[in-house]
Amino acid sequence: MNLVSTITGLPFVGKTTLFNLLTGGHASTGAFAGAEGETNVGVAKVADERIDKLSGLFKPKKTTLAEVTYRDLGLAHSAEKGQGISTQKLGDLRSSDLLVHVVRAFRDPSVPHVDATIDPVRDLSSLELELLFADHAVVEKRLERIEPEIRTAKGPEKEARERERLVLQKAMAALDRETPLRDIGLDDDERKAIRGYRFLTLQPQLVIANIDESDVAKPDALLAPLRAAAATHKGMLVVPVCAKLEAEIAELPVDEAAAFRAELGVTEPALSRVVRATYELLGMISFFTTGEDEVRAWTIPANTPAQQAAGAIHSDLERGFIRAEVIRWDELLKAGSEVNAKKLGIMRTEGKTYQVQDGDCLHVLFNV
Repeated sequence: MNLVSTITGLPFVGKTTLFNLLTGGHASTGAFAGAEGETNVGVAKVADERIDKLSGLFKPKKTTLAEVTYRDLGLAHSAEKGQGISTQKLGDLRSSDLLVHVVRAFRDPSVPHVDATIDPVRDLSSLELELLFADHAVVEKRLERIEPEIRTAKGPEKEARERERLVLQKAMAALDRETPLRDIGLDDDERKAIRGYRFLTLQPQLVIANIDESDVAKPDALLAPLRAAAATHKGMLVVPVCAKLEAEIAELPVDEAAAFRAELGVTEPALSRVVRATYELLGMISFFTTGEDEVRAWTIPANTPAQQAAGAIHSDLERGFIRAEVIRWDELLKAGSEVNAKKLGIMRTEGKTYQVQDGDCLHVLFNV
C-alpha cells in the first residue's frame, strides 16, 4: 500500500524545504501562499539496506523500493481560532494517513516568526486546536442530521445509526474538552462507526522539530519541553531535523554526505528517520519478494495474515492463496539462495493465517 503523509504547520517553519528534502522535489521556498496556495505533491522512495543486500544477492532486472507520498500543505496564520484551515485544504488533510507537523525550533532573524517568538510547544498546541475545531464542526453538524435518520430508519440500519450517534456523542464530549480523538481510546468497532469522517485528531501526528545546525549534535535539551508535550498525547512522535542543512547534504556525493553526517553526529539521513517514525506511528512493516526479475518491498500493517499480505502483491494471489514459503531476509542472505535455504530447512511453509513479520521474504503459491 502507498502511504500518504501531509506536511503542514504555520507559515515560515520550513515545510517546503522538508518536502523537497524528502521527495527530491524542487518546489519554491521562501514565499508563503497560505491557505489558498496549491498543495505540492511528491513521492519518496523508502531506502532500505535489507532490500539493497537482497538485490546484491539476486542481481535482479529491477529493484522496487516502497514509497510514501508526501503533500506540502500551507496553512494560514489566523488571529481567530478555527479559521486557519480553509475548506480547500481540509479535504487534503482528511485524506492523509498521517499528519507531519513541522514546528520551528531554529533561530533566524531574517525570517520572523508569525507569532514573534520561537516556541515549538505553543505552535504544536496552535495547530492541534485548529484540528479540534475542524473535527468539532463535523461532529456537530452530523449529530444535528442523524436524529431524523434514526427516527425513520428500521432494523439493522437503525441500530447502525444509533451506534454511530453514541460514538459521535463520545467524540463531541472529548472535543468540547479540547481532547484529540486519538486520546480517548476508541475501540475497533467505534472507529469503524465513524471511519468515513476521517477525523483529523484521530490521525497519528509526526512532529518535525526544524532545528538549527548548532543543535544537530545535541538536540535533546532543546526539545525536552516539546517531547514532554507530545508525550501527553497518543499517536504523536517528535523527530528533530535541520531541514536546511540536510538539504545541503543531500546535494553531496554519497560518500561525502556520509562523512559530513558522521562529522556532525547525524547517524542517518532525514528521510530514513522520518520514514521509520512514520511506519512506527502507523504500525506498518515491510516484507519482500525476491527473484531474478525483481526484488521488491511491500508495505502492510503489522500482524497482517499471509493471505491478505499476498493481496498487496496482486488480488489473484489473495483469492487463490494456497500457502506461502517464508524466510527472513537475513537468513536468506546467509543461505545464499532460495534453493540452498530449502536444503538447509530454513525456508518455512506457512498457511493463510500466518502473520507476516517485518523483514520476511515471501513466495506465494496460489491457484486461480
